[in-house]
Amino acid sequence: MNADGPEHARFASAANRDVPLARPGEFRPLALGSLRIWPPVVLAPMAGVTNYPFRALCRSFGAGLFVSEMITARGFLMGNSRTILLASSRADESPRSVQIYSSDPVDIGEMVARLVDQGVHHVDLNLGCPVPKVTASGGGSAIPVKPKLMARLVRAMAKRANGVPVTVKVRKGIDESLSTFRDAGRVASEEGASAIGLHARTAAQLYHGEADWNAIGELKSAVSIPVLGNGDIWEAFDALRMMRATGCDGVIVGRGCLGRPWLFRELADVFGDERAEPGGRGEPGPLGGREPAPPPRLGEITQIMRRHAAALAEFFGEKVGVQQMRKWTSWYTKGFPGSAALRDRLHRIETLADLDALLAVLDPDAPFPESALRVSRAKGGRTQRVSLPHGYLAHRDDDTPPRSPHSLAEIEAWERALNSG
Repeated sequence: MNADGPEHARFASAANRDVPLARPGEFRPLALGSLRIWPPVVLAPMAGVTNYPFRALCRSFGAGLFVSEMITARGFLMGNSRTILLASSRADESPRSVQIYSSDPVDIGEMVARLVDQGVHHVDLNLGCPVPKVTASGGGSAIPVKPKLMARLVRAMAKRANGVPVTVKVRKGIDESLSTFRDAGRVASEEGASAIGLHARTAAQLYHGEADWNAIGELKSAVSIPVLGNGDIWEAFDALRMMRATGCDGVIVGRGCLGRPWLFRELADVFGDERAEPGGRGEPGPLGGREPAPPPRLGEITQIMRRHAAALAEFFGEKVGVQQMRKWTSWYTKGFPGSAALRDRLHRIETLADLDALLAVLDPDAPFPESALRVSRAKGGRTQRVSLPHGYLAHRDDDTPPRSPHSLAEIEAWERALNSG
């Protein structure tokens, strides 16, 4: 139990009631080049989600690596104002991490070089996007189908990074009949990536069904670089289970933190603090974990929502920031009794004052519902047939980059598609 306060029963789903906390020295900090990340936790880059306001909010609750949403290289290089804004940061964000998207080695190399000049500490390459508009042109999760093309992209990143760690994030493959993660791991390791992240679902699955943690363990056994596991981290204890089951070096937290930024506080608790005295291997190592406090009640959550909304309004301007906040109101209130009746009105807010008025009618003493711990807060349960260019699978040894969007109109259409996916 938590030594800093009264004992309390563990607030967890049945799957996690008996999961042991991290033992002293059981897990090591995540090493990405010169970066040392503790706890070994990474905020997943999510389009329309992991902008600076949300990253800062998550960081205020815990520690880890907090990655930007996917930034289109061509839009960044052409100076698209929205792309530049989404790639931006503040002085308080360290380490600063940016995920980029491109299928063009020249664009990728140039963007990495510019980011490094800006002082970015880590760059990730998205090779797992399953959005049909992206895969239909040979991008995103279609790229690892062609290992030589992937090699050109990773090589271009590493060459221009000047020692800044570069990583890649992939899915298992196109569908169950076409796995690509093994080749992707080999290429990432050979071409200078500091780590590889695996979302343990195929592009066809989207976010449906359970993530295949066995694939994460298989990849960890096959490569020499760190492996980050992604998929079904709904509770802090899931991270411990994944790392123990797969041997992976860190976890990537995606949908589980939507409307629950305090999940990073719980993750910090279950992994425990760092310490200066010798750890289990004769080196400095982490202390053991502690029981997290129960999630906040609705009154505290409404205060977090208001902080989030104000940060979005400051970053994007009130009109756009409040529009962005609409989707968050559903994620924050998911599962609370009576919240469904209010949700339609929350989706139509126009100002921060509108939000304040609606939040004021909620019951501040309502406890966080246990049933909402593992409820998806985004992305439906559908699957898809993955769109690929005609004849794409007949030329898997080809390293020719597919055509990327180049005009500002194409870039804006592309980014709209990414956000809708």
